[in-house]
Amino acid sequence: MAKHILIVDDSALVRKQLSEMIATLGFDIDFAKNGREAVEKATSSQYDVITMDINMPIMDGIEAVRQIMEAQPTPILMVSSLTTEDASITMDALDLGAVDYIAKPGTMNVGKNENREEILSKVSSLSRISPRRLKRQMARPTVRERRRTERTARTEVSDVSSKDIEKVVLIGSSTGGPGLIEQICSSLPSNFKHPVCIVQHMPEQFTAAFAQRLDRASALPVHESKQNMEVLPGNVYVARGGVHMHFTKKVSGKIVIREEKSKGDSFFQPSVNEMMLSALEVFGGKKLVGVILTGIGDDGADAMVAIKKAGAYTLGESEKSATVYGMPKEAYDRGGVQEQLDFPAILKKIVTLR
Repeated sequence: MAKHILIVDDSALVRKQLSEMIATLGFDIDFAKNGREAVEKATSSQYDVITMDINMPIMDGIEAVRQIMEAQPTPILMVSSLTTEDASITMDALDLGAVDYIAKPGTMNVGKNENREEILSKVSSLSRISPRRLKRQMARPTVRERRRTERTARTEVSDVSSKDIEKVVLIGSSTGGPGLIEQICSSLPSNFKHPVCIVQHMPEQFTAAFAQRLDRASALPVHESKQNMEVLPGNVYVARGGVHMHFTKKVSGKIVIREEKSKGDSFFQPSVNEMMLSALEVFGGKKLVGVILTGIGDDGADAMVAIKKAGAYTLGESEKSATVYGMPKEAYDRGGVQEQLDFPAILKKIVTLR
């Protein structure tokens, strides 16, 4: 039986372009021109996936996501322009239960080749998520942003150095990952002594908004990575979109972030593989803790194998808890996962790391 998709957008051109692409997947396609119409349709029948525009008349995409996820949880893919404002709004949609987003460079570019592969891959993957799994995830406690009330003297003083690093936590995630990353950052205690480096597949405008959101939720400082930024204990670094997060050791012995602009063979930039393999070269395997969470594809799988062989402790999310069991499955199947655990157990392992 064919999958059933609802395309929600007030632009007839965007609806046409998306439908022409998605039709190649063999889906039955329905349309809504605004959020209110989307809620009416989505709550009267069960779609396999919904694509949701943000800015629409009568009811916007955020309110539509809220109402749909409360009444009839459905895999929702946000269609967002690459603006800082839309990036922040898209993060709100993910908080409300939307699973992922696709970037819309501009109305005329939606169907161009650079977007086509990503759109089809995400629509196909989201269509396989069961409503039961979404209901379980909606039942998770939400992360509320909290002001950093205090930071230990260790995180405020200027003499903390990358030379003091004992372990480095490396986290890779993609589709379904932002909410998990936020739970990790909001759960880290203020005396957590290890640097945490994160690759979440996002374009540049999104990683800036994402890092700012995490910073507001975390007791630790959270930064979007930048060239020559020193990697410090008790700090969190989100890889900037559009470049790979690499590391390098200076003559002084300090370890800093090096941005690699060449995409290389990676489909994603930033890439989990790139971050982990560079960390292996600079820090050595025994200092590394590698974590692979939910996501489409296999980014990070080969690097997890390499760092595990070099002595790293590696964790992969289980099929039971992963929104999309792609990246963690590949890492596990290739032998790169030392322990495969549900997300709550992974969270506990990271937070209690000594």
